[in-house]
Amino acid sequence: MTYPTSAPTTRPTVTAGALDLTLDRSSPVPLYYQLAQQLEAAVEAGVLAPGNLLGNEVDLSVRLGLSRPTVRQAIRSLVDKGLLVRRRGVGTQVVHSKVKRPLELSSLYDDLEAAGQGPATRVLRNERVRASARVAAALGVAEGAEVTALERLRRTHGRPVAFLCNYLPEALLDLDPGRLESTGLYRMMRAAGITPHSARQSVGARGATAEEAVLLDEKEGAALLTMRRTAYDDTGRVVEYGTHVYRASRYAFDFQLLVRP
Repeated sequence: MTYPTSAPTTRPTVTAGALDLTLDRSSPVPLYYQLAQQLEAAVEAGVLAPGNLLGNEVDLSVRLGLSRPTVRQAIRSLVDKGLLVRRRGVGTQVVHSKVKRPLELSSLYDDLEAAGQGPATRVLRNERVRASARVAAALGVAEGAEVTALERLRRTHGRPVAFLCNYLPEALLDLDPGRLESTGLYRMMRAAGITPHSARQSVGARGATAEEAVLLDEKEGAALLTMRRTAYDDTGRVVEYGTHVYRASRYAFDFQLLVRP
């Protein structure tokens, strides 16, 4: 499936002088790492926006009094993280900021849209299947009962960020493929009068399988964040069971911790 692309636009070049970069030469932290951290912070803050061209290595090295190999190492570390990309004839360009998602009961689509990440969805599977023992236990149905299996690939800025697998009770919701590609699952639920209210959720990490690596544009074995969730509506009914994987290079969960009184 292909997605429409907009007409090419001219992206501004952000020079070293336009960035507030300072290095502590007395610090035990390597200079390349200090530079990489500050460039990453500029991407996260939007000072370096997706599509911006970063000034060349000579400009940065002269401005900061660093050797070109040091600057090159800093830029390469951000290229490896997926924040920057080198394009022949174009230069070093900002690709995106890392997605930081609050750990709460919300739709990934809604969170990405609110953060200005331009989410897009490709539906890979939308069919009725027989529930496995694990799915049946999560949804509170008999093993072998018919449930809806939904698999989607979520992208931001044209690049994959997550592979989402959800199971829903039979006949809970009309999962129109067109709507699934243009909005989030929880938004569709709310439009149908279903109110997601609470969930049990676990977060983990593991290496990408060969299939996941292809879908997520990663190497086999690359670090993935995992999330497993069983969600309930405001009547206590189970409305979905999801197992999701996210590219650790592009995605993080954001926690707020409070001291228990």
